[in-house]
Amino acid sequence: MNTQKLSNIPLSQFRIFLEKIGCKHTRTKGGHEVWTRKDFLRPVIVQTHIDPVPELVVQNALRNLNMTKKDFFKQITII
Repeated sequence: MNTQKLSNIPLSQFRIFLEKIGCKHTRTKGGHEVWTRKDFLRPVIVQTHIDPVPELVVQNALRNLNMTKKDFFKQITII
């Protein structure tokens, strides 16, 4: 059983995670950052004015990346 939760992920750590997996910050519009990668069907949108990153945003990003929660925590422990 995995006791780690996707809530309370700091914005700075989530940005580092996105860069580490090959995403590029393409633009910022208002309070939202757009992160893309060549194989994405849709970009990851991150609200810059909300820290920590909401759990739903992390879940949607992982779904877009075809990653599991376990993969996510493996990546951020390496950071």
